[in-house]
Amino acid sequence: MTILVTGGAGFIGSNFVLDWLKASDEPVINLDKLTYAGNMDNLASLEGNPAHRFVQADICDADALKRIFASDDIRAVVHFAAESHVDRSIHGPEAFLDTNVTGTFRLLEAARHAWGPNAASDGRRFIHVSTDEVYGSLDRDAPAFSETNTYEPNSPYSASKAAADHFARAYHHTYGLPVIITNCSNNYGPYHFPEKLIPLVIHRALKGEPLPIYGDGTQIRDWLYVGDHCSAIRRVLEAGRLGEKYNIGGFNEKTNIEVVRTICALLDERRPRSDGQSYASQITHVRDRPGHDKRYAIDATKIATELNWQPAETFDTGIARTVDWYLANQGWVDRVTSGAYKNWLEKQYA
Repeated sequence: MTILVTGGAGFIGSNFVLDWLKASDEPVINLDKLTYAGNMDNLASLEGNPAHRFVQADICDADALKRIFASDDIRAVVHFAAESHVDRSIHGPEAFLDTNVTGTFRLLEAARHAWGPNAASDGRRFIHVSTDEVYGSLDRDAPAFSETNTYEPNSPYSASKAAADHFARAYHHTYGLPVIITNCSNNYGPYHFPEKLIPLVIHRALKGEPLPIYGDGTQIRDWLYVGDHCSAIRRVLEAGRLGEKYNIGGFNEKTNIEVVRTICALLDERRPRSDGQSYASQITHVRDRPGHDKRYAIDATKIATELNWQPAETFDTGIARTVDWYLANQGWVDRVTSGAYKNWLEKQYA
């Protein structure tokens, strides 16, 4: 038997595949469309590994999905594939509808038809990986998001993920598909494409470029090291209850400006600027993006109590590991930051 991982050349997906094959001899079919955020460099260490089979295909391609399910005895799907950047969803929402909603629907349909009505008793599992952004925005003194919070998405991205969550839940309740949904907080760590805050700041700081901060930088996020997210998903796949949702968080609420200043301080220690100034001098505040949510926070009590999962990294240890990885892998960064990437940054942060 094998597992099917969608989006396995992206940031979280590639980390999951690498971690999985370090700890398990169960083969992986890795399905990825290879958009700008998918990168085969992430999987270079798996070259020649017979337990890893890569398939370049779109999750919206029903025929491709049918062939994959017909070719192997797939016991589990771990569904990461998604358009995930809020800024890009504001400029071009249709791609998010296509991939996140239609793609999820096609994947659910493929699994339903391949596995049949006895999927749950046969030990099949469908892990749908989602985001805390489906819950909307929190006031500063409000309780953290629990699994019972209502959905109040505020961006085209979060709306598309909310719709996908609803489809996944409906397929469990209508067809008995063995679905489990996870909603995670902001991830960070190795192989993160440099459009999101942490890798963007590291990349631009080292190049001596302005570090763009939306508005006053007081937006709050709960930061989850990607390795901890992967361990949580493995635990959900192993022992999660069918039809349930599990929030996965890092217990690390930080303002954006605090995160950026922490990165600057780490870079000051590890790779000081030639002029002796702090990288923090490069911080530049830019116009806030439309509808910017002020705070996300995850209550991960359920996964902690039911599945005995806790993150291994604090923010201090995780961000240090992340900075060190980027410093040691500048070749990877150079290869993924193409001309199209530079044009995007100029458009977004002008």
